[in-house]
Amino acid sequence: MDVPDSDHSGHRARVRERLLKTGGDGLLDYELLEYLLAVARPRIDTKPIAKALLREFDTLPGVLSADPLELARVPQVGESSIAAIKIVHAAAIRMAQVQARERPVLANWQALLDYLRADMAHHKTERIRVLHLDTRNKLIRDEVVSEGSIDQATLHIREVIKRAIDLGSAAIILVHNHPTGDPSPSRADIDLTRSVIEAGKRLGIAVHDHIVIGTQGHASLRSMGLM
Repeated sequence: MDVPDSDHSGHRARVRERLLKTGGDGLLDYELLEYLLAVARPRIDTKPIAKALLREFDTLPGVLSADPLELARVPQVGESSIAAIKIVHAAAIRMAQVQARERPVLANWQALLDYLRADMAHHKTERIRVLHLDTRNKLIRDEVVSEGSIDQATLHIREVIKRAIDLGSAAIILVHNHPTGDPSPSRADIDLTRSVIEAGKRLGIAVHDHIVIGTQGHASLRSMGLM
């Protein structure tokens, strides 16, 4: 049974005070996570759990984006703690997604990258998504089209182009992640991009870019002159 303790209750009150005064800027990563876990489990000292999670997943974003089954392997991390972590991650992605949709994608590039990193950088398997844009380059649909093994995913080019036609997309942006963390595009990434460009060109559908996301950053095939 969780028993309240005046020492950690006092510490928690001080963390809460700093949080409300600074908006989180004055807190370390473990303190942010510690307070989040305290909301789920208010009667125990959550600092050791927060530090254990950061040791296991390296960074705060790594904790927030971790798979629930991986989180559950950390001692004292149960359903309530996992739910608290995942709801914050979902809210962060939703906020970034809204910001990315507010203006035309090409004029709001940083917001788009922030959203993609929040959603994809820490995935343990490779995921491919297609962003569909209208004639003003505003995002009309964001779809995950494939999830693969640890090192590959399959993209069916005909299905991507057909979907773009069905949605009335004027252009698309390809996005996928590298679970290794290194966003450097592979030869296969380059060849795939060029195949999609060729298929879209025949039907008037432009491919604006292919973005590769990793924990070490991102790579744009267009800015690298690879498409």
